[in-house]
Amino acid sequence: MRAWWRGRRYILAAACLCLVMGAVLPRHAQPAIPARPAQQQEGPLQGLTILVDAGHGGTDGGARAKDSGRLEKELNLQVAIALRDALEQSGARVILTRDTDMEFSCGKRADLTARLDLAREGKADLLVSIHMNEYRSRNESGPQVFYRAGQGQSRLLAGAIQAAMIEELKPDKARSAMAGDYFMLSLGIPSVLVECGFLSNPTEEKLLLTEAYQRRVANAIRDGIVEYASLQIIETSAEAALVSSSCK
Repeated sequence: MRAWWRGRRYILAAACLCLVMGAVLPRHAQPAIPARPAQQQEGPLQGLTILVDAGHGGTDGGARAKDSGRLEKELNLQVAIALRDALEQSGARVILTRDTDMEFSCGKRADLTARLDLAREGKADLLVSIHMNEYRSRNESGPQVFYRAGQGQSRLLAGAIQAAMIEELKPDKARSAMAGDYFMLSLGIPSVLVECGFLSNPTEEKLLLTEAYQRRVANAIRDGIVEYASLQIIETSAEAALVSSSCK
């Protein structure tokens, strides 16, 4: 009987902890970090609403930099804010999933679902989730962009961002955009998950800690999105011209 009660006591304690954290942490019904229309400017991304997700947050720190000990969640947020500013300067309407160190739920799937809900509620056209990579070998380096297999527009967006990051950042290892089965890419709109670099690589870690390099990363992602958007405009114009000529 005592063993049974001890087991029940641990279960009740865990449930209470989750309820307490749920009361403390912002829930997805409250969070909505609004877009900032007052910051919008004219530019090539005008008319687009882009959700920028700073991965991890709160009790979920993500990867830890090998040398400095800095947590991924901090660097994701810094790059996400820099990306928001760069996108707004190019005319986009931007929704941030978070602009502080927070999470939406003590459960990982619930937390990610709340982030996707922000994209749905904000009628986002594109989704970009910002992350940092790590690996057991400290030699691995370079940014890498992931998209969901079978989503053609996401693949094109990922390819454009990957190319822009290689051109701007000139990494030692030029990686290719790859398909990845990430929950944040499941919404159905063009979506990518950007691993900005490896916190396990000594050289890349030092770069990713600096504000100047974070801005370069953000600008490269923005340039990739601009390239993707321009390709969609060209494609739409070509389709319109084809329809027009066939009607004559």
